[in-house]
Amino acid sequence: MDKRKMLDAINKALEEKGKKKFVQSVELVLNFRSVNFSKPENRLNLDIPLPNGKGGKEPKVVVIGDDNFCADAKKAGADQTLNPNELVALGGDIARLKAMSVKSIFLAQPNQMGNVAKSIGQYLGPRGKIPKPLVGDMKGAIERSKRTVRIVSKGKYLPVAHVLVGSEQMEPARLLENIDAVFDAVAKKVGQPNVKNVYVKLTMGKPVKVAL
Repeated sequence: MDKRKMLDAINKALEEKGKKKFVQSVELVLNFRSVNFSKPENRLNLDIPLPNGKGGKEPKVVVIGDDNFCADAKKAGADQTLNPNELVALGGDIARLKAMSVKSIFLAQPNQMGNVAKSIGQYLGPRGKIPKPLVGDMKGAIERSKRTVRIVSKGKYLPVAHVLVGSEQMEPARLLENIDAVFDAVAKKVGQPNVKNVYVKLTMGKPVKVAL
């Protein structure tokens, strides 16, 4: 990827942001060729930490575990915790689970993964939101999850991927670093020659094509 051309595209996209009543996301759109995403081995299933975060678009982190684990998670920066009883209650309240899943990332104590599967796995699984086991450095894992974006092939496995890479409030150079991290991870998976074209856009803006 030519970083100068990408930076030019970022600046052009930001120039057209206008005045909105909300902070727009900056998105990266990738189109592919010669990749059959209907084959499981070719599908995208990538969790990519953005070096500079999401620019105010960070999700809430919900940690599932026993009472002691939840207490530690709160101290480590979790936005919300669920003990086993609260997890079961959430599984029985689909409206609440739906609302929570839109703006949250779930992490779980390893020995609670079975309970997670029984209570909320059926809803979160098809949406690519199944909680990941929380092991090792709890604070680091929570911070990293807040700045991580996920790219997953789904639906009709069309040769295209959309991913948030920051917000319009971020400096172009920092957006470039985020985009570089995403592009490198995707190119490593599919092979850079199979990236047909790339666009940068704001939530309400027109896509700006990047010359590869």
